[in-house]
Amino acid sequence: MERSEDWMAEARGDLKHGEDDLKGGYYNWACFSAQQSAEKALKGVFQRIGAETWGHSVGDLLEELAKRFDVSEELRGAALELDKAYIPTRYPDAHPSGSPKDRYTKDEARRLLDHAERIFEFSADILSEI
Repeated sequence: MERSEDWMAEARGDLKHGEDDLKGGYYNWACFSAQQSAEKALKGVFQRIGAETWGHSVGDLLEELAKRFDVSEELRGAALELDKAYIPTRYPDAHPSGSPKDRYTKDEARRLLDHAERIFEFSADILSEI
């Protein structure tokens, strides 16, 4: 069963969640939501083309799609930055001390949400063409 629209709906929801977290000052969660949105949007593309995916790396998913679609260096860099928000945004032992909630800034959260929005749009554009 092809479920790309379900993946995109979740990606859209994660973007909204991230924006709400940004407004609420939960910058670590905004960063994680951005990573999740990008990952799910890309997995929506894989779902549509009937290809299997593995893992949670936005960078790896995008590199795999680059074998079939044109992916800019800017988008590749955005994906790598989003990957850095997958674990340390949630786990205190990913940092030498302190809580993840104290390790992320408003500017960083805004930047990662912007990256996720670009990857979401990239994915939506591909889905509209195939």
